[in-house]
Amino acid sequence: MEFTLLWAALLAVGLMRAMLFVQERRGLLPDEDIGWFDVLLGAAVVGLVVGRLAAMSLTGTNPITHPADIILIRGGVDTGFASIGALLYLTFALRQSGWRAADAVAPAALAGLAGWHGGCLFRGTCLGTQSGLPWALAEPGSDLTRHPTEIYAAILFLIAAVGLLVLLKRGTTGGLVAGLGLASAGFTRLLTEPMRPSLGSGPVWWYGAAIVLGAIAAVVVSRRRPEL
Repeated sequence: MEFTLLWAALLAVGLMRAMLFVQERRGLLPDEDIGWFDVLLGAAVVGLVVGRLAAMSLTGTNPITHPADIILIRGGVDTGFASIGALLYLTFALRQSGWRAADAVAPAALAGLAGWHGGCLFRGTCLGTQSGLPWALAEPGSDLTRHPTEIYAAILFLIAAVGLLVLLKRGTTGGLVAGLGLASAGFTRLLTEPMRPSLGSGPVWWYGAAIVLGAIAAVVVSRRRPEL
């Protein structure tokens, strides 16, 4: 089993929990009978499982005949299907609470994504394409410097999470925060995709779809905000 993934997951869960703590202390979580941390953790687990099963199927590995590969995570996780699985779980879990709950979990969700990408430090997978920038890094024993792509993504996700937190503090509700969160996640992945070693094979259209759907949701919500 690749235990370095465990440390990355723990960092993601830790940042997610820390953001929820900040929101709770600032009174930015709706006063509803919802286990916010449990909901987000459930979405993360469902997303990982769905994404892993999709990755296995797309590479020709039958999950039924190779159940151990689900745990070993040898071939990675399909980002698009993982996101859909997580979003569907959140939709189901928060179905009775509506947009207020979706807005509330958005900053913590992006903070969790920041932790997952920052977990590249444990896995040794931070570097992307070649770069001569002053902050570019090289693998041990190599003179070739490359973009710390996953660190870029982690920083962008964290900035977006803080931005959403500020919006919540200003009283922005009704789904605008959730829509902007989805668009921010897609934009971050799309922006860093050209610097990934898998250039040309990444699920770029998934990220574009997230940006478009999130932007549409944000625009629709903003137009009806005066009525809220």
